[in-house]
Amino acid sequence: MTEQARALFGPHPFAAEMSQGQVASLLPEYLAMSQAFPYLQAGSQKDLIFDAMNHNRDLARDVELTSVVANFICWDETGGYGQILQGGKAALPDILMTKNFHSNLFRKDASQLLGRAIRPNYSDTTKRYLHSLYTGLSSKDPLVRCAYMVAFELHAADMIQSLWTTLVKTFEVRSDELEYFRSHVGGEDPAEKYHGEMTSRLIGELVPADRNDRFLDEFDRAYRLSLQWCRDLLRIVSLQGDDYSEITHYGRCHCGSVKFYVQAPRELSAVRCNCSICQMSGFLHLLVPGNKLGIECGEEFLTTYQFNKNIARHTFCRVCGVKPFYRPRSNPSGFSVNIRCLDNRTIERITISEFDGEHWDRAFRSMHQDLESCVEDKTLE
Repeated sequence: MTEQARALFGPHPFAAEMSQGQVASLLPEYLAMSQAFPYLQAGSQKDLIFDAMNHNRDLARDVELTSVVANFICWDETGGYGQILQGGKAALPDILMTKNFHSNLFRKDASQLLGRAIRPNYSDTTKRYLHSLYTGLSSKDPLVRCAYMVAFELHAADMIQSLWTTLVKTFEVRSDELEYFRSHVGGEDPAEKYHGEMTSRLIGELVPADRNDRFLDEFDRAYRLSLQWCRDLLRIVSLQGDDYSEITHYGRCHCGSVKFYVQAPRELSAVRCNCSICQMSGFLHLLVPGNKLGIECGEEFLTTYQFNKNIARHTFCRVCGVKPFYRPRSNPSGFSVNIRCLDNRTIERITISEFDGEHWDRAFRSMHQDLESCVEDKTLE
């Protein structure tokens, strides 16, 4: 099935060439997936046992089969199997060394490459993917449950190998320096191969010959889900330039109808303005070029308001009335983003400069001359 998937879907998206800045935005998303997966796989069994309890019936064999495979995958992902391989039963107390969780091995590799610690970024894109993945893994239909387990593991092998190759090329490091990748798909006896074989054996146990076509349809749907998540991440980070310091920040209006993302450093330079509309709205400006902001959803909920010289285009959510970003008078081809609408988990520090918007023309000239250290020149051109 691995060969069929490769023939059908082609090279994995992560095999594409990426800049270091793009990788820096991608790795926190991958870390979020890696961290969440064993918990989702473990939690998927909860729904199955509660279904049996609620109907006062014995567990079906299909539940036993998917559960024993899921249990091993969770045990492996959280470092237990590796500890036993290395130290036997005597190593069992060492499972408390959570640094051996696979997500933490990845965190270590990623931090080594970037030269700084990273933390998971559960963006809306990644959260949607993980929710959909959980729905498949916890399905009461054994055929669907099997399809999602098989598809995830087969996709993971290709994804990890492709990302490993790209990271080695992008950062010019030796492949054996990246422990997470080496332990999964490297060496003479890679672990990911057995994950694939283990889940694939479920097919023979759970998929009758007369339901094979339906299984393949479900497998295709599940494989595409993981593949699309990777493509979506690349689409988002494609806005990332070669500026290594920039990451993806996510934001939304109050009601969540409008969701967006913006490329900017972790340490943000903000402008607080005292003009009439900014005083009333409490807008805190992050000025960015037009190609640094993208709308994830809800563009149809935006409405525009203009006043005075009708240069600035103030965009509001027509559901909740919040202005998450707009086209400013100072840079009508770019955006001013309301920092208060951004997820603060990706913001390390905010440096605020005051702008006398009440006397706009004089203040704008002064900002060009005196505040270039606070706001990048290109946002004011």
